[in-house]
Amino acid sequence: MQYFVQKDSIVREIWGKSDTILFIFAGGAAEFALNKAVDWLYYTGKLPSDPIGRLFSTVNYAKRIVFAPLGEAQKAIATMAKIHENLESSRGYKIPAWAYRDVLYMLIHYSIASYELLERKLSPAEKEEVFQVFYRVGNGMGLEDLPGEYKQWLPERQAHLQNNLERSSFTQDLYRQYKRQLGPLRYRLLIEAQVLVSPSEVIELLKFRKTSLLIPAVPLYKLSRKFRLDGLVKTLLLPSKYKEQIAGLDIQ
Repeated sequence: MQYFVQKDSIVREIWGKSDTILFIFAGGAAEFALNKAVDWLYYTGKLPSDPIGRLFSTVNYAKRIVFAPLGEAQKAIATMAKIHENLESSRGYKIPAWAYRDVLYMLIHYSIASYELLERKLSPAEKEEVFQVFYRVGNGMGLEDLPGEYKQWLPERQAHLQNNLERSSFTQDLYRQYKRQLGPLRYRLLIEAQVLVSPSEVIELLKFRKTSLLIPAVPLYKLSRKFRLDGLVKTLLLPSKYKEQIAGLDIQ
């Protein structure tokens, strides 16, 4: 059977581990809040009412595509494109093309940053592999003006960070909702995790300190995985209502 992502791909390794995905989730939560098109996510009311759940569903959707057979992945991508078309039709105008690209670029960046934080540095060929997988996702959704390779993507990503992010009332509201859902301690941990993987532009706009307090804890967390204590740590990091979702992120 042919799969959307080959079984020996580094992308499967990245997206097959719940801790890596949780950091992708954390970084995405920061950048989503700053995106100039975040009002689209407010239009349905789903994001402000349950931002953690909404982000979980987005990350889970991407994970399913990574591990799906080719035909199923293509259908899932087409369905995702159709959902957005229906949303555009309901609101009466189109989501900006750059906003679609921003979400794709976030998945590329945080996939690489999270894996490198918890595992090891990726080779140029592995980074290219990550890029190409999400390039195919974007292509399947009909996105235009995508760079064709990782080296071309780097300046494009930088331009997006400089031009498409702003601190707004939506940013402030989302962070209030994060705190409401997570509680003060978990909320603080989320911010520290975001500092570990977010680009400097994101950290500056959110007015976070440049160095995370979790840096000394990263080696200890890696050690906890050897003794199978990481499950307890992950359970403590998110509310119990997400326990099953966290457990389901690991691909054995």
